[in-house]
Amino acid sequence: MIRGGRNRRTSSPAFSKDAKKLLLCTANSVSVYCVATCSKVASLEGHTAPVTTVIVDPYGPEDCWTASLDGKIRFWDFSVPKLVHTFDIHLPIYSMVVFTSRRSRSFIAYVSVEDVSGQIRRVTLLDDPLLISDILKEMEDPKSIVMSPSGEFFGVCDSCKIHVWSTSLGKMAKETTLHHTQLITVFAFHPNKRMLAVGDVTGRVLIWEDIGDVKLTSVKSEDGAESFCTAFNWHSDEVTVLNFSSDGAFLYSGGKEGVLVYWELDTEKKQLLPKMETPLLYFIFSSDPTLSSAICADNQIHLLKMPSMEILRTIPGIKPPGLDRFGFISYVKTMHISLTRTVSIDPSSGIAAFSTANHCVQIYNLLRDTEISEVSILKGIFIEFVAVTAVALSGNGSLMATAEARFAEGNLSGGLVSLKFWVFVPNKKTFSLTTVINQPHSEAAITAIALSSRSMAVTISSAGDFKTWVCNSDKNMTAEDSNWIFHGAGSYKRKQITAATFSSDGSVLALAATTVITIWNPLTTEFMFVFAKTNTPILQLSFAGIGFLVAASYCPHSRPHLSVFDVMKLDLSWSYRLDIEAIATKERSPYFAVLAWFPNLSVKAEEEIFRGKEGAILLFEGSYRKPVAVWIVMEARGGSLSFVEDSKNSRTLLAYVNRSNEYVLFDPFSDETLETSAKDYEVLLEAISKKKKKRTRKGTLMATSERPWETKFCGSMLNIPPSRDACSAFFASKMGKKICQRVEMQPDSHSL
Repeated sequence: MIRGGRNRRTSSPAFSKDAKKLLLCTANSVSVYCVATCSKVASLEGHTAPVTTVIVDPYGPEDCWTASLDGKIRFWDFSVPKLVHTFDIHLPIYSMVVFTSRRSRSFIAYVSVEDVSGQIRRVTLLDDPLLISDILKEMEDPKSIVMSPSGEFFGVCDSCKIHVWSTSLGKMAKETTLHHTQLITVFAFHPNKRMLAVGDVTGRVLIWEDIGDVKLTSVKSEDGAESFCTAFNWHSDEVTVLNFSSDGAFLYSGGKEGVLVYWELDTEKKQLLPKMETPLLYFIFSSDPTLSSAICADNQIHLLKMPSMEILRTIPGIKPPGLDRFGFISYVKTMHISLTRTVSIDPSSGIAAFSTANHCVQIYNLLRDTEISEVSILKGIFIEFVAVTAVALSGNGSLMATAEARFAEGNLSGGLVSLKFWVFVPNKKTFSLTTVINQPHSEAAITAIALSSRSMAVTISSAGDFKTWVCNSDKNMTAEDSNWIFHGAGSYKRKQITAATFSSDGSVLALAATTVITIWNPLTTEFMFVFAKTNTPILQLSFAGIGFLVAASYCPHSRPHLSVFDVMKLDLSWSYRLDIEAIATKERSPYFAVLAWFPNLSVKAEEEIFRGKEGAILLFEGSYRKPVAVWIVMEARGGSLSFVEDSKNSRTLLAYVNRSNEYVLFDPFSDETLETSAKDYEVLLEAISKKKKKRTRKGTLMATSERPWETKFCGSMLNIPPSRDACSAFFASKMGKKICQRVEMQPDSHSL
């Protein structure tokens, strides 16, 4: 199993004592990276929920503490790596600081937990059972705990207040409350003085001195007086990062604008450091005064050279998708249009293209969990109201097509729509732009793109039509010199085209015109016949193997369906009432997989395996309606699915990317039991089909069916007429000829 693309933005990282390693919280584990090469050298596995804190022990050679939402505190030797000890406090831990006594090697942890409300608790880390003493503070929600470098103070911010405790090992903590008039976003302790820096939502940075003095119950009064504060003003947006230099002479502050500023405390002079182009989330120093690290909102971890802040190396992660700030997705959903996922995966190599928030497409190697390159869709021109509406990779990863729509704020009409074709340049390890087509569908936005193996593409638009495009090149032209031209256009009875797919050899084009599946000849753009009809709009289509067409239909006020058609019989094989997010098919293979989304699955299900899950991956084999295997997954809504060839190990993997762009690759045909698998698929079917018992007017209970899933997975329940009467002689002869050719050891000549 290969896991990657994990979110590294949830917690602050930690350097090892010798500054040669960097520890990052990544989902349920901690990844250990070599600073010199930015390669992962170890992984601390064992937590069953997201890790929220990692702390390097100041006295051990390569020891660290971790805390997690699973309620456990773990002590590790990360040089091996090896789990040394586990403590269980039975409450989700959102943050933790640890105080260590050098003499006695005894430990006291202060944890931010959730028990009805947010609480700050003191925990003595001795042999089990743990000794949990007084609750220091109760708040509405759990808060992050910040510890001073000297270990003398720790504190939390709660709205416009900061609660600070001055403590020593074995003594009761004493609390001081600091007040502010604005919402506090971040704060930091001075390394050797009783000084506190605070950043607020307006962009101001305040310095408070003499904290911890018993007489100063409030260093800033409620009426807003700032006699005890020094204010620094530069940031135009909220402050997200604060950190003092190791000698305490400088203060570093960073904001949402992505700029880091360092202030000379004695003179109050400031200097702006290179912009990161994305909001800063964490900024830490190492024991090496020339090395620091910053985590940014785009899931990138930068190793920085101090004091110039030059980026030495970067540990790349998959960048988060862009926000739909101008309502494009809502706009197309009202028209029952299926947006092509802004994630596209090349099955032959495991290369994926992700549409990101900064109008770029990130090219990422899923097998190696590393970034290959980043392609700027707008060529350095920043336009705020633009959406990358579709991204598609060809089957061999050599071509990419993108669609974008630029709108005026609040206006979805009259904007500029562009279709772009790109070719991969191996020596540059990136894609080069070859063709730009503006307004390919007049003023309508492109909602989906499909590429075929014959250097042909089809686009569908919000206007309801489709167009085909071909690559115009010859033997004397390089790939970068090729260009794409218009080939043909069509529509079907003025119905909205909602999905499109090519057969594996590119000889057949299937288009869904709302509830009708139509077959076209892509070379001549000639309509051939109607293949099937459904009761709900079809939003996804895909050819599976050599004899099946898989369709997913959905309508907000109707039951969704997954339908499998036998193209040899021109009829429906079977169907399930499932809400399908993605379909994965494998060329020349009868197997296909679907990603299904089950609303309220974790609420309805009583089994532990479904807790926190909302969907499942189901593997099918052709005409057999019973799944071969089922895997329960998290964050299925908005996820993607694809088969991937792992040529190094000569195996086929299934890649699942969730809506947070975290992914897992696993062998669906092995006997390996995954942590998210459900061996008996009827357990899943029963869980998603549970219904509450209805009470009659007389107060009696109506019993539900003993096998309630039979109404959910119902077989051929769609009212789909057979398609044998529509050009059946032509289609049967064409299919028969191609299948015979395939049997005669000419696999590349078959057609669907």
